[in-house]
Amino acid sequence: MKDILNYCSKCGAKLFFGSVPDDDRERHFCKSCGAIHYRNPNIIVGCIPRWEDKVLLCKRAIEPCLGKWTLPAGFHEIGESVEEGAARETLEEANARVEISRLYAVYNLPRLGQVYLIFLSDLVDLDFSPGRESLEVRLFKEKETPWDEIAFSAVTFALKEYFSSRPEDSGEVLMGTRHTHF
Repeated sequence: MKDILNYCSKCGAKLFFGSVPDDDRERHFCKSCGAIHYRNPNIIVGCIPRWEDKVLLCKRAIEPCLGKWTLPAGFHEIGESVEEGAARETLEEANARVEISRLYAVYNLPRLGQVYLIFLSDLVDLDFSPGRESLEVRLFKEKETPWDEIAFSAVTFALKEYFSSRPEDSGEVLMGTRHTHF
C-alpha cells in the first residue's frame, strides 16, 4: 500500500514512506510540513430489513458484483451516525424506510480495508422499489434466498446467522473476518 499516496494533502509536497517517530508501522509522511498520513479502513453500513419472516434484498445494478443480490449497504458518510447511514443506504438502494433495531454484526475485510456494520431493522411499510444502484428489490424467506447469487461474504455471513438464530431476543453482536477478497 505504500505507493497509493504521492502528495501531501496539507501542503502539496511529495510524500515519503517509511518509519515515523513513536510509531511501530511505516507510514506516508511529509518532510516539508511534518504531516503523517494515516490510512484507515472504510466503514460500510447496512441493514437487514425485515418484514415478518422475510428479508429485503437488492439486486445490484453496479459493479462490483453486478446482478448479484445483497443487503442494502454502502459507505458511511461523514456527518451521519452509523445508524443514519444504514437507513440512508436502505432508502437509496431500495426506496425503503426502516426503523433500526440494533447493531447485529461486525464483519472485517482487512485485505480490502473495510469494516461492515450491519443493523437489524424493520421495514416501516411495503412501499419499496429499486433505487439507482439496484435492478430489483424483493422480500425473501430463508428457503427462497438466492444463496448462490449473494454478492459479498459479509452479506452471506449476516444472512446465514440471521436465519439460523432469529436474533430478536439476543443482544449478541456477531463478529466475523474474511482474509480474502469480498
